Amino acid sequence: MVVTRFAPSPNGSLHLGHAYSAIVAHDIAAKRGGRFLLRIEDIDGARSLPEKADEFRRDLEWLGLEWDEVPAQSSRLAAYEEVAQYLLHEGLLYPCTCTRKEIEAMAVRLGPEGAIYPGTCKGQKLDPAKPVALRLDVDRALAETGELFWEDEVHGTEIADPRGFGDVVLVRKDAPASYHLAATLDDAADGVTLVTRGEDLFGATHIHRVLQELLGLPVPIWHHHPILLDPSGEKLAKRRHSASLADRRAAGEDGRALADRLREGRFPAGITLATA
Repeated sequence: MVVTRFAPSPNGSLHLGHAYSAIVAHDIAAKRGGRFLLRIEDIDGARSLPEKADEFRRDLEWLGLEWDEVPAQSSRLAAYEEVAQYLLHEGLLYPCTCTRKEIEAMAVRLGPEGAIYPGTCKGQKLDPAKPVALRLDVDRALAETGELFWEDEVHGTEIADPRGFGDVVLVRKDAPASYHLAATLDDAADGVTLVTRGEDLFGATHIHRVLQELLGLPVPIWHHHPILLDPSGEKLAKRRHSASLADRRAAGEDGRALADRLREGRFPAGITLATA
């Protein structure tokens, strides 16, 4: 049975891009007789707003979607810690005290998440008074896993190669886990068999596939769908104050009719679907 999920972070209201992503995941599960899950990814420190989770549920109901809810990330901290300690013990993680600003100043390459970390702290004695993040030693990880593949319903077979991201952070200084670690563990725990998400997260799958192999986790199929763009050609985003579903709902808009228009590719004025 196919199991999909929608996993928003409660650090701001949902917008049309979230609605489109949720509808894609919901409809695939519905058409294949499967399950559509809602998971709240609420470990972003003070930026996680508990009241937003209820807003999200009202938004999904307004769109006419049905779902099963699974435990939020804040209930899974012990699992993240256990796995991080295992990877650290195996020599696959190393501590890093570098700040984002320092990394940007020293980096010579750019990747999907910005400046690629050059491995400055690897093998170094660090100031114990400084907060540390834990980074994945990507070269060592690939030496253990060997060549890996993953399947995408849109793109076909892909070779997993996370080196374009550098040694990514798996445990943040300000949070118990990064998106890469938490989402990988959560999808396995929730029995997700088809990971549906936007094309903007396509590159992250290379990292997640390696983590699955290192940890002996089930390997799902992926489905990376196009993302919605605003009138300036930028991805819809909370930080750009894209119009929220909550505001549309409060204004009396018909959510089910909106969902049907999104399914049909009829977007509000100025909103377009990104093309490859």
